[in-house]
Amino acid sequence: MQVIKPFDPWKSPLCTCPPKYTLNPYTGCTHQCIYCYITSYIPHAFNCRPKEKLLEKIRKDIRKINKSLVVSMSNSSDPYPSIEKDLKLTRRILELFKRHDVRVLIITKSDLVVRDVDVLSSMRSSVSFTITTVNEEIAAMLEPYAPSPWKRIDAIRKLVEKGVKVSVRVDPIILYLNSNEKDIEDVISAVAEAGALHIVSSTFKPKFDSWRRFEKRFPAISRKLYKHYFKLGEKIGASRYLPSSVRKKLMEKVRKIAVKHGLTFATCREGFPELHLAPSCDGSHLVPT
Repeated sequence: MQVIKPFDPWKSPLCTCPPKYTLNPYTGCTHQCIYCYITSYIPHAFNCRPKEKLLEKIRKDIRKINKSLVVSMSNSSDPYPSIEKDLKLTRRILELFKRHDVRVLIITKSDLVVRDVDVLSSMRSSVSFTITTVNEEIAAMLEPYAPSPWKRIDAIRKLVEKGVKVSVRVDPIILYLNSNEKDIEDVISAVAEAGALHIVSSTFKPKFDSWRRFEKRFPAISRKLYKHYFKLGEKIGASRYLPSSVRKKLMEKVRKIAVKHGLTFATCREGFPELHLAPSCDGSHLVPT
């Protein structure tokens, strides 16, 4: 079975990602973010486990892929869950990709990626960190088992110092929680100072399971949000979206702040490509060609 697969955004009409591959070294994730969408399609999604015979399968896939395209790690499960510290599966994959000159975009919430800076800085790679807020209290409620946002920002600085280009996903923007101008300014100013070059942003798009988790963790905010998602908003695929006008105002706010700090900007599955200021939405343009 192929493990390096063409990226499939579930045929979303709003996806603006360039052609690329996706690879998930692990099934499930240890971060247990309450807004996570993988619980809707991965059984026992918060029970993280390595994929069987993965390196053997990757060696076969490498012979077949178009090496001009980026391999995105990972779109369903973080390539640096807590168990990666001991297993070093992602590191071994990167070493294999380096030998075969495969282009890689790492998408992570973990500062553990810095451990592999020796490999990443010597291959065609870029790293994209998700940082939803720099408020430690809110971050702990949203992403209970992920490294703190300030550890991630420190990791950005360390990677940039070694020549690795970094983008940041300010994602998800959740109305009434991390959506005011100061919240967004605090994140973007910090990552810009650390050396990030590009911002990707999107709004919270709950599915049934993530909405239930959000309701339990933030009951007061969820009561305020309910009408925006379930009465005024719309359902696209399996996800609930805020009204288009609300989403656009939020994305314009993030864009304005990104531009203020000299960073390029794009949205993720929002339907506003006219707001984009970079060759790619996902930051893959930062991976050397």
